[in-house]
Amino acid sequence: MTGIALAVALGSAGLVAAGTPAAYAVTPSDEAAKLPISSFGAMVVDSAHERVYVTDGRKSSGPGAVLVYNFQGQKVGSLATDHPASGMALSADGATLHVSQAGGILKFDTATQARGDIAYTPYNTTCGRDVAVAGGKTWFTETPYMEGYCDRPDNSALLYGVNGTSSVSTGWNTQGRLKLEAGPEAPDRLVMGQAGAGTDANPFLTTFDASGENLVRGPSRRFADADGKGALDLKDIAQSADGKRIAVADAAYGTRLLAADDLADAPAGYQPLPEGAKASAVAFSGDGKYVARGAAASGSTADLLIQPADPADGTTAMEFAFEGALDGSRVVPQGLGWAKDGSRLFAVTSDIHGGHWLHVIQPPAAQHDSRFTGGLTTTPTKAVVGEPLGIRGRLELDGPAPAEPLKVTAVRKDADGTQEVAAAKVAADGSFTVLDVPDRTGEATYTLRFLGDVTHRPAEDVTVTVDVAKAPTAIELKAPAEATRAGGVEITGKLTGQGRALPSGIGLKVTRTDRFGTTGELTSASVAADGTFRIKDLPNKRGRTVYAVSYEGDALHAGSSAEATVRITG
Repeated sequence: MTGIALAVALGSAGLVAAGTPAAYAVTPSDEAAKLPISSFGAMVVDSAHERVYVTDGRKSSGPGAVLVYNFQGQKVGSLATDHPASGMALSADGATLHVSQAGGILKFDTATQARGDIAYTPYNTTCGRDVAVAGGKTWFTETPYMEGYCDRPDNSALLYGVNGTSSVSTGWNTQGRLKLEAGPEAPDRLVMGQAGAGTDANPFLTTFDASGENLVRGPSRRFADADGKGALDLKDIAQSADGKRIAVADAAYGTRLLAADDLADAPAGYQPLPEGAKASAVAFSGDGKYVARGAAASGSTADLLIQPADPADGTTAMEFAFEGALDGSRVVPQGLGWAKDGSRLFAVTSDIHGGHWLHVIQPPAAQHDSRFTGGLTTTPTKAVVGEPLGIRGRLELDGPAPAEPLKVTAVRKDADGTQEVAAAKVAADGSFTVLDVPDRTGEATYTLRFLGDVTHRPAEDVTVTVDVAKAPTAIELKAPAEATRAGGVEITGKLTGQGRALPSGIGLKVTRTDRFGTTGELTSASVAADGTFRIKDLPNKRGRTVYAVSYEGDALHAGSSAEATVRITG
């Protein structure tokens, strides 16, 4: 199937709907709200009540708040906290929002937004915490330091659980900072990763079974090789909707896709992020269809990719490049969250000046089929090396009519290997013509593809094989009808060829056949740069004389010949 690239500008945000279907494009909407924060703590999506909760994660004292937005990106309220809020998590039933502040874990009723009990934490730290709910319990990370020391690589990093209004140490301690992830995909699984390894240059990722009274550690993994290369630079963790995969946003690597049961690399991973983009966030949609991958990138390089969650699905990712003063310039770590039904993606972006934005993105939800119909034809029917060849076809797409033309891509495979061919625009009626100039003779097979997009499934590849012939040449002669033996014969001519330019220094074979049938070879005629040549001869017999001029051809050009008849008198 063939992919088509479409660039659509939405406001100041650059949206590249790469591979959006030919004339059936559906543009996803992107609404952005400026957040009244200068730093970012966490974001939680409450699908049951259509609310998005955002904290600023300030490392300071004084009262704080959880900002509350609706699914349209409008601020609808806030939840007051005694101190700046950082990590958050929803209970398994979605009824309770757990919020971390300097000295405790707060509870808020998501229906009434009423504040409940507080579980006091062992340290009154402003460093912020990650919070997660697994096994019906609330878990949080702890960094027992104050502002100015929070991100020291040799800090203690602790894991605690909540029991009523008390905090209970799990005994799992390390250095640096810890990130937690849990969710309804695997309700008893807690995933913990080391973000910054302190004196340990090889950070870990591990899982816990939280179903019992105490955490039971499952598989764990470190990523550096024997030379110390490839260590994890953890920014975010997500679990697939079926609980079988764990995705990791690794700023040093990209998006890692792991098997949840042993943390080994999944058999197939996602394509690399665009060059220059460093992974910062990852999130799976609750319906299992999509994965969103956030990044920090500059300029027009994509900061966000939305694509099918199954890496084996070849559908081209939808790419967003945030590069304006109205939408930020990068996706913040842990700054992605989906509505449960996959109808909306929420993304928090920031810029170098401390500005933050909440984006509400609605990717096209429907998936429609696409197909090539009617077979492929070539123009001209006989392909010639060095001459344009058109491959005509038609792409048919189900679903709504497109807003912008798309493209079909192609590759050519011949004795020299595989070469990408320029993509072709698809007209409103689905027709297209892929143009190529074959550069060698012999059999060439063209494979045309449409990779689909978020709205359309890929089409089945179609191929056509052509036999590429040498480019034809022609010789044109101008000779007198009569000439004398004494005056001699002068013939002028021109050699022309299609395809690539004829080589320099060509010598044409010239023969003379008299009326008795005697043939002799004359001095070869040299061809000038413009293809012209001149032949002079002093024939020794009267009567009908035939001059034959021929070109033997070369690797790219076929041979040709011409004759001129002159009556010799006197």
